[in-house]
Amino acid sequence: MALINVAAKEIHCKIVYYGPGLGGKTTNLKYIHATVPKQAKGELLSIATETERTLFFDFLPLDLGSVHGFQTVFHLYTVPGQVLYERTRVAVLNGADGVVFVADSQRHKLEEDVRSLQELARNVTAQGKRFLDFPLVMQYNKRDMDNALPVQIMDQYLNTIRVPRFEAVASRGLGVFDTLKTISKMVINKL
Repeated sequence: MALINVAAKEIHCKIVYYGPGLGGKTTNLKYIHATVPKQAKGELLSIATETERTLFFDFLPLDLGSVHGFQTVFHLYTVPGQVLYERTRVAVLNGADGVVFVADSQRHKLEEDVRSLQELARNVTAQGKRFLDFPLVMQYNKRDMDNALPVQIMDQYLNTIRVPRFEAVASRGLGVFDTLKTISKMVINKL
């Protein structure tokens, strides 16, 4: 839930990047952090294991300008994708204003993508929110891989509710800002 500080004229929104392990959530945040001007961002905090997988979360505060005279600050988080960290995913998701679901486009990852999306729907619902009304953007990452599934197949299994979706190669920044802009607009419109 967005935090509005009337005295400081600030709106703080939380966006969570959710999806299976090694799908590109952290890569998205690292690209955003590397690209955004210094004055518009905070430090990227990351707690990772030796294998480069996110263990707890990544966090990036991002100043995206003002809305009706209020400064908007988006707090971007990732969740760990590994199955054994479900409790951590639930904790990081708590209070989220919107989610970017980062799906791994590789054929052998489809089942894991589906399970992760189903878990996201359960977790959003368990927090008393209606999943179909919750700000959500799909990002089909790793589109440059030889074994990437066609977008129509990804849509058939992952985007039956027809939320905005983007093809991406997060390691090169393709689709990263389109995804961020769309989820940011959705969150602001929901406010």
